[in-house]
Amino acid sequence: MRKLVYYVGVSIDGYIAGPGDEIDFYPVSDDMAAWMNERYPEVIPTHIRAHVGLADAPSKRFDTVVMGLGTYRPALDVDITSPYAHLRQYVVSSTLEKIDDPSVELVSGDPVGLVRELKAESSDKDIYLAGGGKLAGALLPEIDELIIKWYPVVAGAGIPAFQGGFDPTLFTPVQRESFSNGAQVTWFQRAA
Repeated sequence: MRKLVYYVGVSIDGYIAGPGDEIDFYPVSDDMAAWMNERYPEVIPTHIRAHVGLADAPSKRFDTVVMGLGTYRPALDVDITSPYAHLRQYVVSSTLEKIDDPSVELVSGDPVGLVRELKAESSDKDIYLAGGGKLAGALLPEIDELIIKWYPVVAGAGIPAFQGGFDPTLFTPVQRESFSNGAQVTWFQRAA
């Protein structure tokens, strides 16, 4: 069965973005960027891929992306309606009325039901949960793996990695990589 994988950058204090959706405060080093591009080229938005030498890079891990409106909105703000054109795209939102792009499906209902349907599909690739924290909180029961890019910076405020009710959920760390900027990537599997 396919996995739902939350691949996300997080500050020391647990924020995935600042209060105004800022992410430019994360200290990304050349070695970390090269590693991410090599390992997960499909998580780079389509309009950026050519600029980092990934225009024709095949998907290695994911063939589908699920994102909330907060993750989708920055693309819309610069007139990009299909930010991950190289993947199947789902935007979960109860406030967005429509999406003017047939390659992006708007999901206004239950995201858990959507993810269960996607997981049941036959594919050798997993599902990329791109964010945000509110959607991650709603989908916590379905998240099989976390890939946390932990940056050595305190944000102080912003969008938490998970928003929702108190729901302690155990994950087991299975691998860790460190980079010259002090950042680490840790893979966690849902505990049995």
